[in-house]
Amino acid sequence: MPVEEAGGRKTFLLSLLLAFVRKEKDIAGAVAFSGIAATLLAGGRTAHSAFKLPLDLSRSDSATCNISKGTGQGHVLKTGKLIVWDEATMSHRNAFHAFDKILQDLRGSSAIMGGATVVLAGDFRQTLPIVTHGTPADQMNDCLKNSYPWHHVEKFSLTTNMRSHIHDDLSAGQFANKLLQIGDGKVPEDPTTGLIIIACGQIVNSPDELLSKVYPNIQQNFKDKDWLAHRAILASRDDVIQKLNVTIQKQLPLEEYTYKSIDYIHNDDEVVQYPIEFLNSIQTPDLQAHNLILKVCALIILIRNIDAPRLCNGA
Repeated sequence: MPVEEAGGRKTFLLSLLLAFVRKEKDIAGAVAFSGIAATLLAGGRTAHSAFKLPLDLSRSDSATCNISKGTGQGHVLKTGKLIVWDEATMSHRNAFHAFDKILQDLRGSSAIMGGATVVLAGDFRQTLPIVTHGTPADQMNDCLKNSYPWHHVEKFSLTTNMRSHIHDDLSAGQFANKLLQIGDGKVPEDPTTGLIIIACGQIVNSPDELLSKVYPNIQQNFKDKDWLAHRAILASRDDVIQKLNVTIQKQLPLEEYTYKSIDYIHNDDEVVQYPIEFLNSIQTPDLQAHNLILKVCALIILIRNIDAPRLCNGA
């Protein structure tokens, strides 16, 4: 199980393993916890889709994979030479219990994972299983380390940050080391607030000053992709980012195009209760706002892939 810090080229290693097995005309499956990570692996799919796992794994410790022996998916799991599972540290422990049961059944073996070679990849310093209204103890209870297959895992670590090593970027290396210290719990907390204070960068007094520091002279540089690729603003709330995006986009000296969503009610009896104006005002993290305002050369991020696998990273 490769465990690494961000930038250790874990995905590159997994891709090499998959290519090596497939070069020998053997079957190698690739899954990941999230759809974004799955697109980075050749032939990758989400674990829930590939293994037919229940959506809510926390409800029952006896979850099973809905895969039959006579199906194509059953044949792949039965004869596969290698199975790669990326972001395994984010998956619920019951997912591995169900996966172990289906492999034992399909392969007719009582050995762990049915005797198949399974590579689990991830970093426990990153996101653990998400437990709704759960405590840190609940997260640890649902974690991979609390599952019985974990006792059979042979661990390998990738410790060199290849991003900073290849590009000889000292600042990137220092930032990566600081992240590792935070993940390992080596950064002291503030005794009064319990927060971790990281002294880095510069303090600005307003959002406008922040934009001018991160994107200086954006009216002249916004067409330079390399210039934009080295700049980003992070925030803890989506509404803050949306306001900053609107402010930045207004500074671009090009024509503005507005696209509106088409909201309507299927049931005519509910039209009075849910007017179109109300539907247009709804904004949730998983839905695009009613007004989509774009400009030529303004960068956008694809947050919902409705044409997989053609529309993915690099498209």
